[in-house]
Amino acid sequence: MTSFFVLANLLSWVTWTPYILSLNGVGAWGFRFPEILGTSQLLGVLPGAYIGPIGSAFLLTAVIDGRQGLKAWMGRLLRWRAAPIWYLIAVLAVPAGMVLTGLAFSAGNIIAPSVAVLAAYLPMLAFQFITTGLAEEPGWRDFALHRLQKVHSPLKSAFILGPLWTVWHLPLFLTEWGGYPDASWVRLAAFSVFCCSFNIVMSWVFNRTGESLPLSMLMHVSANNFASVMWSEIFPTLEGDGDLMWTAMAMGSTVAAILIVVTTKGRLGYHPVENAPGQDLR
Repeated sequence: MTSFFVLANLLSWVTWTPYILSLNGVGAWGFRFPEILGTSQLLGVLPGAYIGPIGSAFLLTAVIDGRQGLKAWMGRLLRWRAAPIWYLIAVLAVPAGMVLTGLAFSAGNIIAPSVAVLAAYLPMLAFQFITTGLAEEPGWRDFALHRLQKVHSPLKSAFILGPLWTVWHLPLFLTEWGGYPDASWVRLAAFSVFCCSFNIVMSWVFNRTGESLPLSMLMHVSANNFASVMWSEIFPTLEGDGDLMWTAMAMGSTVAAILIVVTTKGRLGYHPVENAPGQDLR
């Protein structure tokens, strides 16, 4: 596990270094990464995300467990079968929670999204599924959480993984991704709280769906997609305030995490005997 976290961070951070040093970051290198689909992150951030968590998980699984281990690791990546309710939870629960917290932070100032934004929502969700979701979740959930829960309790595993998942992102706060140079310490603090609490929510989904990685990926990118596509559209008074957006997301995920911990008595849906391939868990 130590090798995974060190290797994932090292590979990602080294790959991100040009982006951090560029004009998209601290400006030490007089080069700006070109934008694709309106963002420089596809060329600046995504390569490091792919190389780090998923690359480390693949390499270490091959070395430690061999062909059978890789087969099991890939099997969870292809484990689509789950009760339909979990697909609804993965796709709709996060947007619903973000709408509620957005209403609270905007004093109820909300408008209906445009047709163009509604039309773009599902394609962007699919796009983020194969970018952010595929880059991160085979490492954090499929490799790390799966192994942590064999040694520690589900709640302790979540408490270990959440801060480590947070730390992996930290260099990106020196780039446009993290709002540099305008972002305050509030954004970093709120993001850290969000990662740790949302990790508990994602651990619960991963466990309750029989360790279905596609459901974890959907849950993850539902948050990213709503934040990037819908947030400023339906909450215009909060547009451009990244600190407030992350604070709202942190509050919502913390409430959800507390409810899950209380209702599951800290088990987070983990039942090792039941969490078998193809299990239709409810």
